[in-house]
This record gives sequence, C-alpha cells and structure tokens, in this order.
Amino acid sequence: MTRFLAAVMLSFVAVPAVAAEPAKPNIVLILADDLGWSDIGCYGGEIKTPNLDALAKSGLRFTQFYNGTRCCPTRASLLTGLYPHQAGVGLMNGDQGVPGYRGIPQPNAVMIPQVLKSAGYRTYMVGKWHLSYGGKQQSPTPIDRGFDEFYGMIGGFNSFFQEVPFYTRLPADRKKRNYAKDAFYSTDAFGDYALDFLADARKEKQPFFLYLAFNAPHFPLHAKPDDIKKYADTYTKGWDAIREDRFTRQKSLGLFPKDAKLPTRSDYETRSDFYKTGTNPAWDSFDADRRADLARRMAVYAAMVDRMDVNIGRVIDDLRKNRELDNTLILFLSDNGACAEWDPLGFDGSSGPKNILHMGADFDKMGSASTYHSYGSGWANACNTPFRWYKHYGHEGGIRTPFIAHWPRGITAKGEWRKQPGHIIDVMATCVDVSGAKYPAKNGDIAVTPMEGTSLVPAFADKPLERELLGWEHERNRALRIGNWKLVAVHGGEWELYDLENDPTELMNLAKKQPEKVKELAAKWDGWAKRTNVLPYPDAKKKKN
Repeated sequence: MTRFLAAVMLSFVAVPAVAAEPAKPNIVLILADDLGWSDIGCYGGEIKTPNLDALAKSGLRFTQFYNGTRCCPTRASLLTGLYPHQAGVGLMNGDQGVPGYRGIPQPNAVMIPQVLKSAGYRTYMVGKWHLSYGGKQQSPTPIDRGFDEFYGMIGGFNSFFQEVPFYTRLPADRKKRNYAKDAFYSTDAFGDYALDFLADARKEKQPFFLYLAFNAPHFPLHAKPDDIKKYADTYTKGWDAIREDRFTRQKSLGLFPKDAKLPTRSDYETRSDFYKTGTNPAWDSFDADRRADLARRMAVYAAMVDRMDVNIGRVIDDLRKNRELDNTLILFLSDNGACAEWDPLGFDGSSGPKNILHMGADFDKMGSASTYHSYGSGWANACNTPFRWYKHYGHEGGIRTPFIAHWPRGITAKGEWRKQPGHIIDVMATCVDVSGAKYPAKNGDIAVTPMEGTSLVPAFADKPLERELLGWEHERNRALRIGNWKLVAVHGGEWELYDLENDPTELMNLAKKQPEKVKELAAKWDGWAKRTNVLPYPDAKKKKN
C-alpha cells in the first residue's frame, strides 16, 4: 500500500520543463550612401532624423566605427566580413587582373545571407547592390549570393525619380509594385519593399535578415519638393557656420571635450587629375548668387537624409506593431565619409565635373528629376565635422561612420556611447554570434577565407574588442590603426602619424618627431597589405575591362 501511494504521488510530481531555446533575433542592417559623420541629429547634425535619434536614445552609438572608404569596397567588406581586397573588390567593379582587384566578390568570400541560411533565416535585400559587373548580365546579383528576395539598384547611382530601367525586382518572376506616373521616388519605394519583405518573412515564420541599403544621399541630389522646402533657409548661413553649430552640439553630446577646437577647413583635390588644388574657401568669399546655389544643393541633400529617416521610421513602426522590435538587432551606418566630388562648387551632369550656376527658373528646379547635382567639397567638409578629408581617403573624414546598434532584448544599455574601435568586418562576426549560424570552411570546393572581424557583442556590454590592427587602402590612399596610433597617407604622399586619443581630428602630425614609430607601423601596414591582397597593385596596362 505504501509503495502504491508513493507511486501515485510521484506520478503527480511536476517534471521540470526543458527551457525553451531563446528565439533567434531578426537582423536589420541599414546602410546609408555617402552620409557624413555629423549629418544625423544624434551625431550633431541639424537634419531632422527623429527615427534614427530614437534608436540611438534607446540603443548605442559608437564613436569610433569605421567603413571601407568607398561604395563597392565597403559593401563587399560589410557583407563578407573580410577586408575588401580579400573579397576581390579593392577598387570598383572593373577586373584589374590581380587577386585584390577582380571587381566582384570572389568565391572564397561568403556573404551574410549565405551564412545565416545555416541558422534558418529568410534573407532579403532592398536598395543598392553595386557588387556586379555592368552590362546586360549584371552578374552576380544579390540572389546569386544568398538573398531570397531583392528589389533595388544593381548598379551604383541613378535617378531617384525614374524606376525603369534602373530598379530591378529579383527573382524576376516575383510580384512587383506598380507606381503611378511621376509617383516613384526610390527612397520611398525601398521603404515599400522593406515592408513587403517583412510581411513575407512573417508568413514563412522564420527569423529574417533584411539588408536595407539606401542610395540616399548619394548624388544625383534628388528630393521631393516638400522635403526641400523644410531646409530652404537652413543652409543660407553657409558651411562655416554649420560646422561651428555642429561642433558645438557634438561637444554638448559628449563626443568631444568642451575645450576642443574646430579644425580649419579641409583641403580638397580635383578628382580628375588627382592633385591638390587648395583649401575649401570661406563661405563669405562667394557672391550672393553662388551662395544661393550652394545653399540649395545642401538643402536638397538634407531633404534626402530626412526622407531616408522617414522610411527607416516606417520599418521601425512595422516591427513594433508586430511585436518584433524587442528581438530585432538593428544596425545603422554609412558606406563612406561625405562625398567631396569634385571641388567646392560641386558638379552638374552625369559626366562631371561641369558646374552650373543656377538662377531664376533653373534655381527652382534644383533637386528635381530634370537635374543632376553634387554639393561639393565645402559641404562635404561640413558633413564630416570635425574631421579632415572625405570619401576615397584613409583620413577620419573618409572612413569614420556614425554607427547605431539597437536590440532591446540583447542590449541593456540605453543611450550610451561606445568608444571601442569597430569596423565593418565585424558585422559578419556579430551576425554569426547572435544567430548561432555556422561560418563555412568551404564554398563548394573552394576554401573560404576565415572572418577577419570580431563580434561586437562584447562592446554592446561595454567590454573591449580584442584585435591587433585595422587597415585600409583605396586608390593608393592608405591607413593603419593600432591602439590609438594612426598611420595614414594620401596617394603619392608620405606617411603621417597621429595619436587619436589626444588628436582625433588628425591635426598634429608626429611623423617627424617619431620616425621609429612610423617605420614600425609602416612595416605592419606592408605585412597587412600583402596578407589581404592589397598588394600587388594592379598594372593599369593589363586592365581586363
């Protein structure tokens, strides 16, 4: 009897439940195109970016995060976790005939969507690809490299207002939206398709990876009229005043000490000839008509950033409405520093570098579908406040990017800064870490190059990121960072040496005072360059196409 009662009682004892495996986080990677370091509000800018600012307030901002200097190299590096030359995209899309400069990602480099499939993810891309050869084949496409669905630009830049033939839906048999005549604007279309793809992921009931790569605010400067009106008067004060205003806000945000000094205006180069032509001039040195033209260019640019933020907000709202925001890792950054092309006046026309002074009726058309502008080196200098140089270069103005990380379930800190140096090579490692995906050893029969980066998860908890160095090269502009030491040179120039802890804006060149340190770091750069396929450089005479 006793044994019977004991058995009955045991049958009612609750068996401890096996703990449910935590849900894999969704991942949304948002990339802006040619956005400067100080453009968005939470990095000191005057452009209205409430949605990005809200992500920063409830997430993290990195003060020393780096990209790959220019469109194609950054995109290759970001998606593969390798340095650009290791992936074969050290320059742009032309095949230069040597390993680091093949123009498209090589088979030794796997991409984030390919890797995340091993963890059961659906993978989507919306926006600018720019990792294919041109022409009719446009190969490889995002679908070839692991994305389930794609809508956007295969190439690098085109009209924001003209969908056909610049914007593509892949696979080709997938449902495509129909926009009424004159209703298409690419930034809004990217928001539309991002929401479509999120809805598809919910039907599939799988975690998802969404790569949302805006073409804003890359030239041509195209924006909707009502957005331009918001900034019609903002930039009439000129780039000198804007730089001062931004730097004041950056100091109030804690980005720089209260007694920090704003550097003088940066130098610039004419892109066609690669020679230094001077320093950006004072705003007041221009006459009233030229100031009006330049202010309008920047107003259009600001409107593009504003509209990008609106569409980021649409994605955030959709995640929140569907109770997915808490377990979605959102990362935001820019592919390079602000774009100086070609000089302080900017250029007009797709062939560049012609400049037009817009007056009268032509002034009112600026930013419309019938125009094609850049905003020039003076505004690029302001957009990178307080850093020197721009896109293409290894100085901080070319490679430092705003970087926001938001993941309520995985990041407990709110509104904090992270000073750990991070790099786009770290994004792959982070995705592998948080997803539980397996990074492959082979791609078919080809050995896959191991990840170069390190997961950012320790930095989310304010712990250090362990690495030996970070390196850069593009168009013979080169740089190396080890700890707080930065070695950097413009193409054809001598090495410069900076202590970034005490001189983050690279004003005090210590190369002549510390030649042994230059020699030591230069040897490190040479070793890195050989290991990562920066060297050998391509021979222009042997260029394939």
